[in-house]
Amino acid sequence: MVGSVTALPLPRRPLTPGDRTRHWYENELGWKTVPGEPVHLVTGLRFDVLDVPAEAGFGALRRLAPDSPVALRGDRMRLLVAAGAADELPGLLDWLEWGALALDLVALGAGGRMQAPLMPGPGHGPGPGPVAARPFPPGPCPPLQGAAVWLRPPVPGCEVETSLPTLSAVGGAAMGGVGGAPDLARLVDTVATQCHRVRLRRACAQPLAFS
Repeated sequence: MVGSVTALPLPRRPLTPGDRTRHWYENELGWKTVPGEPVHLVTGLRFDVLDVPAEAGFGALRRLAPDSPVALRGDRMRLLVAAGAADELPGLLDWLEWGALALDLVALGAGGRMQAPLMPGPGHGPGPGPVAARPFPPGPCPPLQGAAVWLRPPVPGCEVETSLPTLSAVGGAAMGGVGGAPDLARLVDTVATQCHRVRLRRACAQPLAFS
């Protein structure tokens, strides 16, 4: 038609790896992310995080359910625990008589964030499968180009909360946690023990200073 102007749609911006990662977490898992790249996950809503040396984390995996998500980033391990666990950590450490020691143990809870691990898949580090069936080095894991990866990935369509360590109720389930979830106190005690062992081992490895 003479004199008419047809509006053309603007070209779509190509999807970036960050876009696909964000879509997977928000749409497949229902986890909230933080705007911007790299993608970060909001803690304190669906889960909290215990951030420990990987060497200590491997020693604590037996305290987790097989489907409890665990991530790696360089020589650090992120253990997902029940939301609210970060607030309980100082009191738990005191109750377990670990409060007086300097442990390399950090809790991320309400208002915190953790870097979103790469989506599980070929070339993205350890993937699904029983950890006990796959060998892992006893020491710290080598950095994976700075990216976080899933050692035990979350499963889309499943409620992550049912597998996360939580504080036991009095007379709780046989596994020690509420509704069969792993017990947070046992996990924290194991993690603290492993962190202390790592700390002592590193201290012994330091050269002696002579005056």
